[in-house]
Amino acid sequence: MSRATLATIHLGALRSNLARVRELAGNARVMAVVKADGYGHGLERVARALAAADAFGVAAIGDGLRLRAAGISNRIVVLSGPDEPADLAELRRLELDAVIHHQSQVDWLAADRSGPPLRVWLKIDTGMHRLGFAPERVAEVHARLRALAGVDPDIVLMTHFAASDEFDGTLTARQVACFDAATADLPGAHALANSAGLLGWPAARGQWVRVGGLLYGLSVVAGQTGTDLGFAPAMTLSTKLISINRIQRGERIGYAAAWQCPDDMPVGVAAIGYGDGYPRSAPSGTPVLVGSTRAAIIGRVSMDLIAIDLRAVADARVGDHVVLWGRELPVEEIAAHAGTISYDLTCGMTRRVLFAEDDI
Repeated sequence: MSRATLATIHLGALRSNLARVRELAGNARVMAVVKADGYGHGLERVARALAAADAFGVAAIGDGLRLRAAGISNRIVVLSGPDEPADLAELRRLELDAVIHHQSQVDWLAADRSGPPLRVWLKIDTGMHRLGFAPERVAEVHARLRALAGVDPDIVLMTHFAASDEFDGTLTARQVACFDAATADLPGAHALANSAGLLGWPAARGQWVRVGGLLYGLSVVAGQTGTDLGFAPAMTLSTKLISINRIQRGERIGYAAAWQCPDDMPVGVAAIGYGDGYPRSAPSGTPVLVGSTRAAIIGRVSMDLIAIDLRAVADARVGDHVVLWGRELPVEEIAAHAGTISYDLTCGMTRRVLFAEDDI
C-alpha cells in the first residue's frame, strides 16, 4: 500500500489564474513561467492546463525538451539561454527561444553557422545585478545580434525586477527608468513585469508579462496570501492520521523530547515528513486541518511523520484526512511558520509524494 501523502493539483485554478492574469495584463502577451517542474505542480500537467498562454518560460533546455516531447507547441523561452556552444543546435532543433545575458553567449552565436535564425531575448541588468548586460552596452549588443545571420532580428528586450513586491519602494521605478533609457531608440517588444510587477507597477507591463507564482495561486506580496490577491491555490497537500494515542501530562513528544504535554491529551501521528518535502523547520504550533478542524503540529518534524495535538478534534479517528496546505489553509501561512516562502514549499515536494488532478 502506498503512503497516504498526496498533492492534488487543481487544474481549474490554474486556468482561472491565467484568465485573471490576462485581465490585469491588458494587451500584453503572457509568458507562463513553469520552471522548477511547474513550481512543484508538474511541468507537463501545468503546461497542458495553461495551453492558452502565449509562451512558457523554463530554466533549462531539458525542460523545453520535456514540453516538446509532451506535444506542447507554444513558444518556449529558456530563461538563462545556452550554457555552452553546443546548446545552440539543440535550441534550434527544439525551436526554443534563448535569453542572451552574457558576452560569451554573443560570441557563441557569432561563431555559429549551424542552422536557421534563433529567436532571442536580450536581458538588461537594470539593478538586479544577477544576469544581463550593463545598460551602456545594450545598444552595441543589440546591433551585433541583429547583424548575425543566425539570430532572428525581432529581438525582445527584457529585464528582471529585484523588489517589485515593494509597491511603495523606489528601486523598481529606478529600474524602469533605466530600462526605458537603455532601450529608447531600439526596436523590439519590451518584457519587464514579473508577477509582482504585474500587480504593482502598471507602467512596466510592456508587450510581455512574465508570470510565475500568481498562476499557482501563490502570493508575491509579504503579509498576503494568493487568495487575498484574487488568485486560487492550485495545490492541496494532504495525508492521513495513522495513529492516535493518549499521552499523559508531562510526557514529551518526538525527537529531542522538544515538546511537553500540558495535559493528558490525544496525540495523532500523520504520514508526512521532511522526506516528503514538508519543512523540517516548521515548529510546534504550525497549523494543519484534521477534517475541517484546525489543529497544530507538536514536536519536531521527522523524516516520515509529524505529531498533531488533537485536543480540539475530539472525534478524530485513524484514517482521517489531514491537510497540510490548500484552499482552507494557505501555504503562505505554513511558510511563515517555517521561516521560508510558499515557492520553497511547493517546489520542495519529493518523488515520494503521489500526485492527483481535479478540475476545481
